[in-house]
Amino acid sequence: MTSRPIKHSVTLLGHRTSVSLEPAFWDALRAIAAEKGETINALAARIDAGRTGDEGLASAIRVFVLAHYRGA
Repeated sequence: MTSRPIKHSVTLLGHRTSVSLEPAFWDALRAIAAEKGETINALAARIDAGRTGDEGLASAIRVFVLAHYRGA
């Protein structure tokens, strides 16, 4: 499996944007969305809405995934 980021499009409040994440983060995001009964787009929109400052969406998703699995 490659560890290079893979670009996927997500829809945030009706607007499509591209996010580059490593495959392990895409897998984790899919698993968390399924666990919560959400789509990846809905989960990404929630993560996007919680961003503060200059944090990029990809970074916010990585931190969210890490926090989820740490139990935060």
